[in-house]
Amino acid sequence: MNKTVLLAHGSGGRLSHELIEKVLAPAIANPVLDKMDDSAVFEVEGKLAFTTDSYVVNPLFFPGGDIGRLAVCGTINDLSMMGARPLYLSLSLIIEEGLALDDLKKVMLSIREAADEAGVRIATGDTKVVNKGSADKLFINTSGVGAVPADIEISGANARPGDKVILSGPIGNHGIAVMSSREGLQFSSSVQSDCAPLNSMVARMLEVSRTIRCLRDPTRGGLATTLNELALQSNVGIVINEDTIPVDDGVRGACEMLGFDPLYVANEGKLIAIVDPDESGIIVDAIKKDKYGQDAAVIGEVTGDHRTRVAMKTTIGATRIVDMLTGELLPRIC
Repeated sequence: MNKTVLLAHGSGGRLSHELIEKVLAPAIANPVLDKMDDSAVFEVEGKLAFTTDSYVVNPLFFPGGDIGRLAVCGTINDLSMMGARPLYLSLSLIIEEGLALDDLKKVMLSIREAADEAGVRIATGDTKVVNKGSADKLFINTSGVGAVPADIEISGANARPGDKVILSGPIGNHGIAVMSSREGLQFSSSVQSDCAPLNSMVARMLEVSRTIRCLRDPTRGGLATTLNELALQSNVGIVINEDTIPVDDGVRGACEMLGFDPLYVANEGKLIAIVDPDESGIIVDAIKKDKYGQDAAVIGEVTGDHRTRVAMKTTIGATRIVDMLTGELLPRIC
């Protein structure tokens, strides 16, 4: 085979079949996908969650991950935020002519590793090749299906005054990792993306509490924007405490240098949980048992005051409004 993707690889002919058979399919082979039918057929019972997302991150490879791992984890996490057990994913690739096949193989291997870690199968997919200059190397779309237990009703509209707000770990790592790689920036402390599947963490949480109100992963727009979305959706106020929000030293230093606020920097392996105050302790303990949640903490609470607003008690004792992100802080971050 050639060392780069050719336009003919998207023609549907011999080269297309060679690309699928030699590069794409071997990395994600499983009994459902191996049939190579026009649709995947599988059996599911009960409530389902269904989601889709597209990934255009630049660069394709960054400290702690790449576009393949990002695509799988992002869709897994969207399903998990509804309390669903992820089952199957679709995988669609839009490849720019000239992409190195070695890079495509690396991405496919990363997809396989992330899917295996999350315990899901790639059930179906599609590949298109576009002319050089019509895309930026590689774009990925993933859709996912998950099974939701009958007794689970998680929604961003469920928060109630008095509930506690839990954050599963340090914020801002993904955004700073991608930005540093994109711009060739070097910091005294290396920053790795937090890109990770959170379905195992959510399963641990649901083992100890079946009454979790809200779950959300704070991706684009960061913690601040996500909390504002939840406050708006539930028509409540949220108060957070600055000194309880974990931020790694490398991220804090990079944000100070770049003029960013960590509250608005993207994450890809963190979750926010809004829970009954009586169960917040056991839920934090459950999160800390997961390898991606060891720094989990209660960072605030829901209030009936200043509805649809988020406020933060600062380290100096003042209180300030934390608004949604305005504009684009870091484009092409996922």
